[in-house]
Amino acid sequence: MAGVSVVKIKPEDDGIRLNRWFLREYPSLSLSRLQKLLRTKQIKVDGKKAETSTRLCAGQELRLPPLDNEKAVIVEKELSTKDVEFINSMIIFKDKNIIVLNKPSGLAVQGGTKTERHIDGMLDALKFENSERPKLVHRIDKDTSGILLLARNRQYADILTKAFREHALQKTYLALVRGCPEPKEGTIKFPLEKVGERMEVVDDGQKALTEIKVLDNVGKKYALVEAKPLTGRTHQIRVHLESIGTPILGDNKYFGAERLRLKEVADKLYLHAYKIDLSAVYGKKTIIKAELPKHFAEACKFFGLEVNK
Repeated sequence: MAGVSVVKIKPEDDGIRLNRWFLREYPSLSLSRLQKLLRTKQIKVDGKKAETSTRLCAGQELRLPPLDNEKAVIVEKELSTKDVEFINSMIIFKDKNIIVLNKPSGLAVQGGTKTERHIDGMLDALKFENSERPKLVHRIDKDTSGILLLARNRQYADILTKAFREHALQKTYLALVRGCPEPKEGTIKFPLEKVGERMEVVDDGQKALTEIKVLDNVGKKYALVEAKPLTGRTHQIRVHLESIGTPILGDNKYFGAERLRLKEVADKLYLHAYKIDLSAVYGKKTIIKAELPKHFAEACKFFGLEVNK
């Protein structure tokens, strides 16, 4: 048939559902038209009839009718040398499947209103030997610094997404707070719900659990707290620490109108995604740590807090 083409499935697309592959490669192709093409056998996988739910394997051949009008038009924005060097400087771990970044405070993970510079917009600089850019598998707040995981192929995007969903990857944060939690070690169990522009403690809200431990403190004035979220609610650590009367320094949203602005320390959020345990993914002990950002380390020094992590 004139115009028929054959596409070989790439290793990084191993395991992807056929409908998701078409959504990415042919975004203008409607689901109903895709189903009709499959039903009439105009699209085949290794010469056989397929379904939208068929999972593709690396090396398989897709037989396609002419679909030029539905093809994705990719307009890549050329990155500046400065941005390429910037995002490469964040890499703290890299292998053939995963990249881990130490994201600075103030840089958004993805774009939005009035947000033109973000991690997602610089991922083309992290292709290296691959043909495709790495994939975001989770997010952290713009003002939170620290660990951000990227999957370098579709297989590990699925693996990491599933691991995050099942809370198999233990994340550890460090927070500098006003006051000192009492008791100094325990689990905050307040349920959370979005109310307006904020997450708030609500009796019938979603289950939220955060383990905390005070690592050091200056009496009842300030404390360095280790926080491990056991659930994944938006702003969970920030709301939970505020809810027990020890808000995170530099938190515009959850510290309240009386938020401290100390001349001696930077006016930034003091919440850092410090450590992640990837042992469940690698099948052996694999813990990645992200060095504290300069503003956080200097504030701890100013308050006389020991960072023995």
